[in-house]
Amino acid sequence: MKRNEIKKLTKDQALKNLEKFKKDLFNFRFQKINSQITNPSKINETKKNIARIKTLLKGKYNA
Repeated sequence: MKRNEIKKLTKDQALKNLEKFKKDLFNFRFQKINSQITNPSKINETKKNIARIKTLLKGKYNA
């Protein structure tokens, strides 16, 4: 997701996306171990998306 897309999310949408990205990261890790992953850059991209959403939740909705 792009930063602009993440900034437009409501709190509930951000939480749902956070859970989705965490599940995706979990699955990517298993694929990596089993040498089944097709695009290894997805792991770093997913980690960055998780960090972006956490930053949004901490800054925007806790203020």
